[in-house]
Amino acid sequence: MGSTSKRRQTMAKMNRERAVKERRARKQEKKDEKKQAAAREAEAAEGIVSTTAEDTVPTAVEGTVPTPAVDE
Repeated sequence: MGSTSKRRQTMAKMNRERAVKERRARKQEKKDEKKQAAAREAEAAEGIVSTTAEDTVPTAVEGTVPTPAVDE
């Protein structure tokens, strides 16, 4: 003869399970933050890598005004 009634969880077991869920949630948050930081660094690095001496275009010297082309 077996018991047909369900056994209730003890408070200790519920507290342990809650603690495990909280630890897992904190761990996932840390992972997500780390991924976002890596993505931001990768984006920043892409902007820096593409500037070489050949790729730069000379700009006007500060204080000078470019002269417009005149058709004669």
